[in-house]
Amino acid sequence: METENRRSILASPTAAFGGAMLCCLLWGSAFPVIKIGFEGLNISSDDTAAEILYAGLRFTLAGLFTIIIASVINKRFLYPSKRAMPKVFALSLFQTILQYFFFYIGLSHTSGVKASVIEAANVFVALVVSCIIFRMEKFTAQKLIGSIIGFAGVVVINLSGGFDMELSFKGEGFILLSTVAYAFSSVLMKRWSNEENPMMMSGWQFLFGGMVMAVCGFAAGGRISGFDLKSVLLIIYLALVSAVAYSLWSMLLKYHHVSKLAVYGLMNPVFGVLLSALLLGETEQAFGARSFIALALVCIGILVSNKMHNAQ
Repeated sequence: METENRRSILASPTAAFGGAMLCCLLWGSAFPVIKIGFEGLNISSDDTAAEILYAGLRFTLAGLFTIIIASVINKRFLYPSKRAMPKVFALSLFQTILQYFFFYIGLSHTSGVKASVIEAANVFVALVVSCIIFRMEKFTAQKLIGSIIGFAGVVVINLSGGFDMELSFKGEGFILLSTVAYAFSSVLMKRWSNEENPMMMSGWQFLFGGMVMAVCGFAAGGRISGFDLKSVLLIIYLALVSAVAYSLWSMLLKYHHVSKLAVYGLMNPVFGVLLSALLLGETEQAFGARSFIALALVCIGILVSNKMHNAQ
């Protein structure tokens, strides 16, 4: 009965909205917190190896936190069976290793504005991967229109950042590849969540992927020193953000279409800008007319897209 009640709650449109907004709020908070963490540890923007090492430590901790939380909730230690191990490794490859490998290298060769806009294109990549490649849901004009409207909001909120059309494969190309990796991870989680515990898969894929990234970052020459109480608390917070947000997102994917949740993901950069205003003092960009127009467009896009989902 408890499992059935949990299922019915997570399957509701209210749970999809509330859960997705909480995930986006947490992920949005990661943008300014990562920046604060880098500054505290003197990690420069061009030190990609140190950034990957830092991310590896974060996701390793996230994996440990997720495994502990999931084990407490289920009242038993959760670990992948032999049947689940290949799924965990595949998820880790797409969700953690490839996504963040391409993201950090790409980010060091492009602007944050371009990265934000290209990352938001994930909503279109998710549509293609879920609807056309895996054929897990129907591709409709309403889903596409809603995605376009929401994506326009992300473009609007970044207009003041000096967006231009200069492109490079190692910069914008790698950012796009990171969105492709994430879209595939979402579809794989959706497909396997009916067979395996989503939190179990989330925790172990983070743990494995985090350790791989940490080793790669260290091997590439990345070094981090100067940890104090503040920097330790920041990386613990970032680990909890990943643990809580992705675990909740994976559970929502079990009951909702990939494209439905992907549209909600357009709120990530919006929350990122607003929270950066509070934490980094970037109030001019966050509370101007562009931000309110962007928020309105993203909300309209979500409503248009999900009106189709709710009708299905």
